Amino acid sequence: MSAIRPTTVEVETSLRLVTPDAMGLPVRASLRFDPEDPYAVHVLFHAESATGEPVGWSFARELLVTGLDEPAGIGDVRVWPWASARGDLIALALSSPDGNALFEVPRSVLVRFLRRTYIAVPRGRESEHLDVDTAVTRLLAER
Repeated sequence: MSAIRPTTVEVETSLRLVTPDAMGLPVRASLRFDPEDPYAVHVLFHAESATGEPVGWSFARELLVTGLDEPAGIGDVRVWPWASARGDLIALALSSPDGNALFEVPRSVLVRFLRRTYIAVPRGRESEHLDVDTAVTRLLAER
């Protein structure tokens, strides 16, 4: 018999890009969690770009969890609670050499997404899902 492997968790949602005029722009995005990369979450932005390709960011799942209740992150990715007239939201700030962006994410979407990730890979059990040999082989092959 083969072991049952956890499945990838993916949620399609709409984030709001906060603009200087406070009007904001909706941005389609995918939240993704792959049990083979159990410490990370991935956000894929489906914004129209010069290349037409989605833009992806990856960061620690724990950063997202902490950011639900208090400011978290230093540097390129920061997350914190953000209450507004539009409801209970989470701020997601991203920085890169190309620029900065601030998004509003519905808190309920993140909570549901994170619950599903913890069903796939429970908190504290991430190391059981790592294939270190494959990861090292991939790293060495990139040289």
